[in-house]
Formats: sequence, C-alpha cells, structure tokens
Amino acid sequence: MPTQPTRVTRFHEETFVPDDKRADKRANQTAEHTARANANADAAYDIHGIEPVPDQSRTSGQLDQFWIWAGANVAPINWVLGAIGIQSGLSLLETLAVIVIGNVFGCALFGAMSVIGHRSGVPQMVLSRLAFGRRGAWLPTLMQVLMPMGWVAINTWIVLDLAVAALDRMGLRGGIELKYAIAFAVMVIQVGIATWGFQAIRRFERYTMPVVLAIMLVMTVLAFVHVDIRWAVSTAHGVGKLSAMSQLMTAIGIGWGISWLVYASDYTRFTQPHLDSGQVFRATSLGMFVPTVWLAFLGAAIASAGGGADPAQLIIAVFGAMALPVLLVLLHGPVATNIVVIYSAALATLSLDLRIARRVVSLVSGVVGLGVLYLFLHSGAFANTFEDVMVFFVVWIAPWAGIVLVDFYVLRRGRIDVGALYRHHSVSECGDVNVSGIAALALGVLAAWLFQVSNIKALQGPIAMALGGIDLSWLAGLGVGGGSYYLLHLARRGTRSEQASLANGRSST
Repeated sequence: MPTQPTRVTRFHEETFVPDDKRADKRANQTAEHTARANANADAAYDIHGIEPVPDQSRTSGQLDQFWIWAGANVAPINWVLGAIGIQSGLSLLETLAVIVIGNVFGCALFGAMSVIGHRSGVPQMVLSRLAFGRRGAWLPTLMQVLMPMGWVAINTWIVLDLAVAALDRMGLRGGIELKYAIAFAVMVIQVGIATWGFQAIRRFERYTMPVVLAIMLVMTVLAFVHVDIRWAVSTAHGVGKLSAMSQLMTAIGIGWGISWLVYASDYTRFTQPHLDSGQVFRATSLGMFVPTVWLAFLGAAIASAGGGADPAQLIIAVFGAMALPVLLVLLHGPVATNIVVIYSAALATLSLDLRIARRVVSLVSGVVGLGVLYLFLHSGAFANTFEDVMVFFVVWIAPWAGIVLVDFYVLRRGRIDVGALYRHHSVSECGDVNVSGIAALALGVLAAWLFQVSNIKALQGPIAMALGGIDLSWLAGLGVGGGSYYLLHLARRGTRSEQASLANGRSST
C-alpha cells in the first residue's frame, strides 16, 4: 500500500495485485523488508499516532493477530460468564450450544471489522468519519474514550479476589493491603505496556500466550477429572429458557464479539500488506473464538456440578493443587485485556483532533482507571452498580457497528478515500457532520435499549420485559442501526438526484 494518506483503497484484491508479475515482485519485496523490520520492530517504541501506518511499519503476521486477540479474551470473567447459563437453569449442552453459535456470528463480525483496518491502515475511530462525518464522528469517539477507562478498572478488580484466594492456597495471606499491592502492580505493568505501544503489546502476547494456553489445557483436564460434570440437567422451561438463552447470548455469545468491534482496526492496521482478507479474517476471528468458547465452557462445566457461581469457588476449589500456574493465568488476564483497551483509548482520544502525545493519554487512562479501582475496593456495591452501568453504555456499539459495516461493505463496496479522513472538515469528502449516521445511531441505541435486560430497573427495556426477559438488544441495535443508515442514505441520494434533475430542467429552459 502507498505510504501517502491520499490514496484510494479497495476491499477487492485486484486493486492491490493488478497482475501476476507485479504481485510476485511485491510479495518478494515485502517479505525481504518484513524480515529486516522484524529484527528491530519488537523493541522499538511505537511512534505511530492515528495517521495511516506505512508499509514499512506493517510487520504483524497472522500469528501475531491470533495471539493478540486470544490474549485479550483469556480473561477470568469468561469463566464466570460461562456459568450464567447453568445458574439460569440451562443444561451444560444447551449452554455450550448458545456459546458456540453466538461466537460463530460474533467473531465473524469481528473478523469483518478487522479486515477494514488491514485494507486501510487506519485506526477504528478515524474510520468512523466515513459514516458520521469529519467532526460528527466525535460522538462515538467520545464514548470510546470514556468507556475503556471504566473497563480497565473492572477487568482488574474482578481478578483480585481470585488472586488473593490463589495466594492464600500457596500460604501467602493478606487483607486489603494485599489487594492494593496486586492492583497497583497489575496497573503499572499494563499501563507501561500500552504506553510503549503496539510492538510491546505484540511481543507480550507472543511470548506469554503459548504458556497460558498450556496451563489452560492442564486446567481443563483437571476439571474433567475432579468435577462431576452434568451434561443434560436443565431446570428452565418455556419462556424462562428462552430468556436464559438470550441473556447468555448477549453476555458471552454474539454480544461478546460485538463488544470488541470498536478495537479491531487499531491492531490490524499493522498487518503485513501482502496478507489477503481471508488470512486476516481467520486470524482475528479464531483468536477471539478459541479462548472465549474454551473458557466459557470450562466455567459452565465446573458450575454444572453445583459449585455455585462465585469465581473463587469455581476456580480455586478445582485447581488449588496448581495454585501458582492458575495465579499466572489470573494475573495475565487483565493485563492482556487492558493493554488492548488502554492503547485504543489513546488512539480514540487523538481522533478527537487533540494535540496530545499518545503516551500521555495512556498514562492518564491508567491513572483514572486506578482511581476507579480504588473506589471499587472500598465499595463492592458501587463496583457492581458501576459494572451494570458500563454494560448499558455498551449498547451503542451494536448500532455503531451496523452503520460502519453497511457503510464500508454495502455502500462503498470497500472503496474509500483515506485522505478524506484526515482533511479539514470544510473540505473533506466525508463532510462535517453526516446527519444520516447520527440519526441512525440514535435510532439504533433506542432500539437496543428497548430490547435490553438489565439489573438496574431504570435501564430495563420495556419490550424485553414484555417478552419475559428475552434480551435481543444486540440484534435490535445492529439491525436498526445498519438498516436505518442504509435507508437514510438511499433517501438522501434520491433527494439529491431529484434536485439535480430539477436544476438541469431549469437550465435547459
């Protein structure tokens, strides 16, 4: 891909490979350059902001992408979310079916979004300017700036009880001070890696994930040996079963993949240019699918034995014999997840046209996250309420994703002017504020809320409650957001055509 941001890119392969000779030559040149660049890339500080990543800096391969997204999803929360189906009355087989089917579709959406970053070399929130306008994109971008700071605190807070339980099993006991020490150490590590940038993230995941997956394999074997797994015990029936399935689908099925869509292109913009769309799609979607389904199933299998839903009981009771390896997995989870979140939050902040160094934004995100985490440690009730509110705010992602995917794949057919994304709003082909995009986002968020189930009564969607607690927020948001954007685009194009016809008629008379 050319290094200048004034290019026009296509989704179709023939745009980049016009003939076999040029394709071979380019592949050889890319391979040689990649071999040289990879020698120093891992240790280099990431100097890239939100500008398009030039070819010489695009050294990430398929395995790199797989490890990044696998690491981001090897999180203890997936154990707990997997147990939701069992606690709601579903059998283990029903739980597994929902998790697998949901993640097939959710991870496919994620793979499709990842391809856009590979084709353009542009971060995710800058790409939002296509559908929302040069400054209209500030609305979803602001959400992406604020939301990760809360998730950083939540992801870290979730593992503290688990880590303390694992340390207790090893003979190291402590109270709130031990939690403070663990929280501070984890926060420093993850902020440091995210501040260093993409190359540090890639290196961290590349060298830690094989070890983590090996430990997970041993944990899985132990679970099947020591736990009396019950495959077909189900207590939910009728509407109650449908409600349980829908909520599980939203929590750890298709809804889980959708929640990651706002991060996809920030990392695939570093993928090697000679990779095709299928390779990028498979690497990213499988990187998310494998650990998410694996951990969710593991949590559900342990919960099926009747051990309750408390994460410390689910994990330590079964894996206490290997407390140290389990502790490594527990502490690796928030770090691997939060470095992705913090790095993307910094890019989103820069997408608001703020002239701030990326490393400064990353440090600020870490400080804010540490402050919220401190409040969590002093009030578990506040932490649970905060988490419920954060889940509510995620409803904007489904309609946003529907709009972005329809805009790129359906309306633009994969063809975009990258330069327009960076020009001043007064001259950019993206326009200043795309009313169609903003209106579609508002309609999509409203639809998602109407079909949402929440622990907070004020946030419960009336249609979801009328259906007996069936949560279809992700489907309503995705469908209404993308569908209304498409219809508004057609209506706007029809109006412009009519105005042009009238103008031509007047000029001819």
